Amino acid sequence: MNPEVIYKYFPDLSQNQREQIEKLGPLYRDWNSRINVISRKDTDSFYLHHVLHSLAIAKFIAEFLPELQAKMTDSKSSIKVMDVGCGGGFPGIPLAIIYPQAQFLLVDSIGKKIKVAQAVADAIGLKNVTTLHSRAEEVKQKFDLVVSRAVTSLDNFIPWVKGKYTEGILYLQGGNLDEEIAQAEKKCRIRPSAIFQKEITDWFCDEYFQEKKVLFIK
Repeated sequence: MNPEVIYKYFPDLSQNQREQIEKLGPLYRDWNSRINVISRKDTDSFYLHHVLHSLAIAKFIAEFLPELQAKMTDSKSSIKVMDVGCGGGFPGIPLAIIYPQAQFLLVDSIGKKIKVAQAVADAIGLKNVTTLHSRAEEVKQKFDLVVSRAVTSLDNFIPWVKGKYTEGILYLQGGNLDEEIAQAEKKCRIRPSAIFQKEITDWFCDEYFQEKKVLFIK
């Protein structure tokens, strides 16, 4: 559980951000011994499989959404992000570390996982994270951005958050997604140019990320 893989791709983190990232490993190992938050086989690769994977969204924002990046890093930022189906806090908690100026709401329908996400956020001093035990469809607020990591197929996910965001959805998903995207476009009546996919290996060279992508739904 070595955080150095994070610093390899994010060398400009502040000392506070590094300390927060370094605390994640022991915290999740402890919680995972009590509640199955992440796969047991992933424990030794925690930073690669969970933290760095989550931060592919930050790479996408920096490269393709520069105006949003500027807003999210502004000291007067009012950007609001909802993480749907966050489980124990992914991708929301790593993103909240990278973007301390933005406000994150982490939502999950499983209460024990939300408990872990809130406990971890509190333990590392994240002031920009709140959690909610709820289904995404029941959330009444509106956000600039919705993020999520492979909680369901796109055609199921998009209706959950319809009308709840202004900038778009950033979704972590793996495999050949052409058929899934086509199904979402048809079922959700989305024009083809509104869904863009980016290979994570364009940023992270690790073999784990082969066939893993960031999807952006405008």
